[in-house]
Amino acid sequence: MNDKGFERRLQRREFIRKAAAGTIILAVGGGLYRLADETFNQQVRAATRPDGKNRLPPGQRAVEELQFMGGIEGSPYTKDFHLKVHGEVEHPYTLNYEELLAMKQVEEEADVHCVTGWSYLGGIWKGVRVKDLAERAGLKKTANFVIFEAYHGYTANIPLNEALKPNVLVTYRLNGKPLEMQNGTPVRALVPDLYYWKSAKWLTGIHFSKRDMPGYWESRGYNNIGDPWKEQRYG
Repeated sequence: MNDKGFERRLQRREFIRKAAAGTIILAVGGGLYRLADETFNQQVRAATRPDGKNRLPPGQRAVEELQFMGGIEGSPYTKDFHLKVHGEVEHPYTLNYEELLAMKQVEEEADVHCVTGWSYLGGIWKGVRVKDLAERAGLKKTANFVIFEAYHGYTANIPLNEALKPNVLVTYRLNGKPLEMQNGTPVRALVPDLYYWKSAKWLTGIHFSKRDMPGYWESRGYNNIGDPWKEQRYG
């Protein structure tokens, strides 16, 4: 572990310590969540990101652990994992799990924000940047959107410029451990700057598309973009 990674883990432990000093239990969407106390949430709301946005978007509260938000599970076995990269690309391809790990690996510290109102802060996510997968495929100029594809026909759509941000990953580890089954093992998408439903679990494909194609939740009344700082929860 390098010095930077060790420091980030210490910061994560300090966050949990402070949060545990005064927590409340909140029922949201059928789940019970341990939330940091109001003083800590006020401190986080006062913090800003490098881009000038508040660390905690409006209407959100910090939780101690990543929450399970449902979904029909895919196969948890790495031997069953295949990622199809296709659509508006010059060289479509499919990766198995070993081939994904053979690509350039990165670690990103990122917060995620659920539309139900909780935010999980400071997670260390490991994986491959969508940008690197796109470069390998050779994006065509006609590509404008990315459609994440997952088991059982689930999809989530994001603009291409969002997908190519350096913190958007195909990820398989969180805080040094494999993802839990309920959180999408073996591999999921990570799109930290949009609401968490955009980070498709049990990922099977990345489709670069000419046109926008609203996904599972977008077709059921959720906002098509899902920007937490604009509170774009529902359409």
